[in-house]
Amino acid sequence: MPVETWTQEDTAKAKAIWAEYQKKHDVSARKGQTAGIDPVSGRVWFGERIANIVSQLDAEGVTALLYFVRVGYDYYDRKGGHR
Repeated sequence: MPVETWTQEDTAKAKAIWAEYQKKHDVSARKGQTAGIDPVSGRVWFGERIANIVSQLDAEGVTALLYFVRVGYDYYDRKGGHR
């Protein structure tokens, strides 16, 4: 099986899919959850954490590289403390 690599184009496409998804769906009740976006199919999965989404993919037999975002934030996770 070939090794898939993630490209900047994949990131751009996933971000565009996520922006369009938010225009069509009210995701305010999902704030803080994780969204996984497949830039190839355009499909979006939701879960509390990345591991939850990966479990969903496994259960459905889906193999895809996903772009992850934290709903309601412009980043997934931040590292480091406040000063």
